[in-house]
Amino acid sequence: MSDGDAVDPSAQLDRLLEDDPADLYENAPMGYLSTLPDGRIVKVNKTFCAWTGRLPEDLLDQRFQDLLSVGGRVFHETHLVPLLRMQGAVREIAIDVQRLDGSLLPCLLNAVELRGPDGRPQLVRATLFEATARRRYERELLAAQRLAEESEARSRTVQKVVFDLAAAGTEEDVATVIVARGRDALKARGAALVLVQGEPAGPVLPALRPIHWEGVSRELLRRLREAAGSRLALELAQGVRSIVLDERLGEDQPGLAVAMAETGLTELVIVPVSADSKRLGVLVLALGDAAPGQLISLVEPGQRRELPATEIDLLYTLGRQAGQALERVRLHEETVRQAERLSFLLDAARLMADSVDVDDMVTRLADLSVARLADICVIDLVTEHGTSRMAARHRDPERQPLLEGLRDQLAAQAPNHPGRRALAEGRTQWVRDVDESGLASMTLDGAQRSAVHRLELSSVVSVPMAIDGRRLGVLTFAADRNRTPFTPADVEVVEQLALQMSQVVDKAQRFELESRTSHTLQESLLPTDPPPIPGLRTAVRYVAATQGVSVGGDFYDVVLLPGGLVGLSVGDVVGHDITAAATMGQLRSVSRAMAADGPTASELIERLQDSWSLLGVQRMATALFGTLDPVSGALRVASAGHLPPLVCANGTASFLPVRPTRMLGAPRADQPAEEWVGELPVGATLLLYTDGLVESRDVDIDAGMDRLLEVAARACSADSDPDALCDRLLAEMAGEHRPDDIALLALTRL
Repeated sequence: MSDGDAVDPSAQLDRLLEDDPADLYENAPMGYLSTLPDGRIVKVNKTFCAWTGRLPEDLLDQRFQDLLSVGGRVFHETHLVPLLRMQGAVREIAIDVQRLDGSLLPCLLNAVELRGPDGRPQLVRATLFEATARRRYERELLAAQRLAEESEARSRTVQKVVFDLAAAGTEEDVATVIVARGRDALKARGAALVLVQGEPAGPVLPALRPIHWEGVSRELLRRLREAAGSRLALELAQGVRSIVLDERLGEDQPGLAVAMAETGLTELVIVPVSADSKRLGVLVLALGDAAPGQLISLVEPGQRRELPATEIDLLYTLGRQAGQALERVRLHEETVRQAERLSFLLDAARLMADSVDVDDMVTRLADLSVARLADICVIDLVTEHGTSRMAARHRDPERQPLLEGLRDQLAAQAPNHPGRRALAEGRTQWVRDVDESGLASMTLDGAQRSAVHRLELSSVVSVPMAIDGRRLGVLTFAADRNRTPFTPADVEVVEQLALQMSQVVDKAQRFELESRTSHTLQESLLPTDPPPIPGLRTAVRYVAATQGVSVGGDFYDVVLLPGGLVGLSVGDVVGHDITAAATMGQLRSVSRAMAADGPTASELIERLQDSWSLLGVQRMATALFGTLDPVSGALRVASAGHLPPLVCANGTASFLPVRPTRMLGAPRADQPAEEWVGELPVGATLLLYTDGLVESRDVDIDAGMDRLLEVAARACSADSDPDALCDRLLAEMAGEHRPDDIALLALTRL
């Protein structure tokens, strides 16, 4: 093209301006169209035709509302037309126009309604602006706003969780918070916190224990625990995941699938609860066809909503926060429980020290145990007649009858009963989690299993009591579903208690054997009741000391001698044990034999002194011997280091002035024992006694002798009966705690 042929820009602009009205309408950057009041298009520009992919002749006489999406048609009839009728114009109405290929073109509609002189609508002129970019911008803006709101909501959720968990003081508190917050975060129908109980021990897997649940059934949780089974470690390591109710679940875990279907659940979201690298359990969130508060489900049938990454991150955070709170609470609870365990063992030791016998000890220990450590305490002891249930206590008085009903079934125990196994194997039996199979193995069918089932046992510990391989019994503690199952520290406490009880029971049984032996020995060594003697009324008493074995060296004797005389004796071998009792028996037997030919009291003492070394006895003894003529009242008394006898009559009491010689077994004195000779008046009472009656650690013996005179004088004024005198003296002179034995011999001349 030559320079002469060049187009003048100003001329071209003039030409465009001259053609402006028609060209502007047809090729404007927006769509123009005119419609009749019923929506039929009567005029349209090329821009709108190009947008929709249609020719002008295809659009003319077609209704505008037929070009809209389904939602647009509804909006056109319900909003756009009424607004035009009322206002005569609408501006920036968002509406989607359907292209020829079926795609939608976002537009903004401006329209005015032209009316005739009579006010009736004649024509509608509309302008449409393409709003694809704007709609995309708005969507992005809304998406960004929604993300910001969701992020803020997640932050608020985490803040609330942290705040609420900071105030939690128990596992139950932590579970309540995390279940409620987790349920809200996912709009779940239900939730539960399930914790791992215990640590793996060989083939024994740790149990799963639901702590708190809302909106899910116990049956569902039980099925979930069964489904985990031996794959527990794998289940906990998989992180946030979903268990969907589908055909595969029905084939693999039919029980779990049925439980989900029965409660209207379609999915279980499993969230790990951990602290550092320690897996503590899972938070289970139950999703269903309709979330709480919804009338219908927003998810298509057979479809499931995928968890976005943001929700997964939130759930991970909730699980970690719950784990850290659980660790803090457990540390605090363990510190408190450890102090309680130590306090319990200390109180138990004090209780055992203060108990009067084994029956009292086991009863009080059982009461202490259910108040401080367990829900159930059962103590069985091995006796001469087999195993005997000594105590069975339940923390809840309403369930005590159930436990009492099992007392009679002790002999009929299942082979796997923890108490029976502990006694047979000699080692601790710990059932961490009592499930249905465990309950069946440890009980018998029928009433026994039914009663144990109603006790709702969750954990059982049975510890044998033994000393030097000798089985003494078994101590069994149990916790029910309302208490936290036993921990290894709790089991250690039960073992410590069983060890303490073993020592006490062993000592008590040995003491009982010694006491029974000593009583038998004492009864065999002491004479029977004095023989009836005409002219005399006699009474004897023997009271054992309250310390040590119930046997000692005190003795008394009344024997008929030739010539109608009565031989009297009372004595005390040094010591308070079996040897003293044996020596006493020897001394009484020898003195009886030596009195056969009727020696005087002084001569009898001399004979015993001469033959003491021949008896082979290493102990010394005090003794008082005498003879009494019941007819004349003639009385002869001699003492070998013994306290003087007492005579009381007519409200007076006095000691006979008997001068003692040296004790039996001591080096002989230069002179023979002096013999007191006198008469026992009619109605008077002669009392022979041992030093246990007047001696004590708190009172001097002289004060005791004075006290004896005082009490005896009052007793004689009230009654001359020797039995009454003995009873009165013991009641007023002997206390509850006696360091020495007491022997009394009283004779009243009639």
